[in-house]
Amino acid sequence: MTVNHASVLTKEYFISYLTLIMTSREYTLAQAKSFALDFFFKGDIERYGSSTWSQFEKAIKEIENE
Repeated sequence: MTVNHASVLTKEYFISYLTLIMTSREYTLAQAKSFALDFFFKGDIERYGSSTWSQFEKAIKEIENE
């Protein structure tokens, strides 16, 4: 997925992204979160700014509550 560094990625974006990872790789949410942190964020939660990280965390909470 191409990411524009100038915009904040949404919770919905991350729900789709994490769901895709869990489905395609047969990962749990914890495994998908770890994968995203390493692969997407390159180990830097500030890589796309604090607002994008906040949306990522909201997506995780929403998936957990489903």
